Amino acid sequence: QVQLVESGGDLVPPGGSLRLSCVISGNIDSVALMGWYRQAPGKQRDLVATITHGGSIKYADSMEGRFTISRDGAKNTMYLQMNSLKPEDTAVYYCNAQGWNLYTYWGQGTQVTVSS
Repeated sequence: QVQLVESGGDLVPPGGSLRLSCVISGNIDSVALMGWYRQAPGKQRDLVATITHGGSIKYADSMEGRFTISRDGAKNTMYLQMNSLKPEDTAVYYCNAQGWNLYTYWGQGTQVTVSS
C-alpha cells in the first residue's frame, strides 16, 4: 500500500555533506510518521531521526547537531541533511514509514560511504 524509495547516497570524504531523499507513494494518507534508520556492516539497524505527521522531530543522540530531518509535503518527499560526516557514519540508510495501523514500511536503502 505504501512504497518508499531512497536516493542520494554516495562516497564522500570525512567532513563532507550529503542530502538523502525518500519519495513516498501509494496510500500516503495512511502514514502516521516517517524516519531514517541506518545499518552498518555487522551492526544493528539503528534510529537516526523521525518526523511525525504533525511535524514533531526526534533525533538519536549521536546524530543531533549534525543531521537534519525534514519533509516536503507537496513533493511527498522526506530528506536527511547530513553534515560533518565521519567514517563511522558509513552505513546503508533506510527510509521508514509507519501507518496509522502501526504497520511498518521500509525502503530498499541507499549506501553512504565516508572515506578518504
